[in-house]
Amino acid sequence: MADRRLQVFHTVARLLSFTKAAEHLHMTQPAVTFQVRQLEEHFNTRLFDRTHNRISLTAAGERVYQYADRIFTLYGEMENSVRELTGEVSGVLLIGASTTIAEYMLPALLGDFKAKYPDVNIRLQVANTDHIVSLVENNSIDLGVVEAPVSNKNLVVETCRMDQMVLIVPKGHPLAKERSVAMSRIIDYPYICREEGSGTREVMLEHLSAGGIDSCNLNIVMELGSPEAVKGAVEAGMGISIISRATIAKELALGTLVAINIDPPMERPFSFVHQKQKFRLRAIEKLLDFARAYCKDHPGVGL
Repeated sequence: MADRRLQVFHTVARLLSFTKAAEHLHMTQPAVTFQVRQLEEHFNTRLFDRTHNRISLTAAGERVYQYADRIFTLYGEMENSVRELTGEVSGVLLIGASTTIAEYMLPALLGDFKAKYPDVNIRLQVANTDHIVSLVENNSIDLGVVEAPVSNKNLVVETCRMDQMVLIVPKGHPLAKERSVAMSRIIDYPYICREEGSGTREVMLEHLSAGGIDSCNLNIVMELGSPEAVKGAVEAGMGISIISRATIAKELALGTLVAINIDPPMERPFSFVHQKQKFRLRAIEKLLDFARAYCKDHPGVGL
């Protein structure tokens, strides 16, 4: 319902990037630029200073942004108020999830949620934990679901459940018959690691540090960007790795990987992350309520 020019301007001003705004709005960059120029022509003044491939708000731009923020807040409150009266739950939800959660845990939850609320459309963005938290901070998504602790105290973080991490090795590996393995023994073998920014990597390094083990002694032979790639490399005998137990059900059933408990046990939280807002879309509130109940009813599978 809101003026499209104002929506586009508000997104550019919030992200301070025409490129990021175009990606967020699913528009081309020239289309974003055109909308902003139209608004500048309407006010007969520049709203952005553009220098050295960077943009910043002018004094007029700051004022328009402040009013736009209030306008969109009121729009959201109006939508929620009317839909609360009618009982309708609809809209588009922008969700971000770290790789492990998006691939192995969210599908079941979102499938059940969609069956209950068919008029809600969900757009899911997959990235590592650091990037998802950044998207929440920038208000680029409504809700993040991540697999590592979040340090930003300006965000609301709700732990859904704890996830058990295990050591995985290929069949026939010297450690394959062990019931549990101390972290100190992991440095003796080639290690397949997740990429920087991954929640899995962060938790593993914190666990090493807590055990008094210098991560520099870890023999990292490969860094990979997904659990599937890590599992494939371990199956091929290229090294060992630490991964969520929830991701290896198929491999354990087929006998292609062996899972070994870590001593002391390694766990990490699966958490919902969102902004501290005065209001949220009714659909987001319903999703959070649904997800909290789902976590309680399904403590060992999915989210």
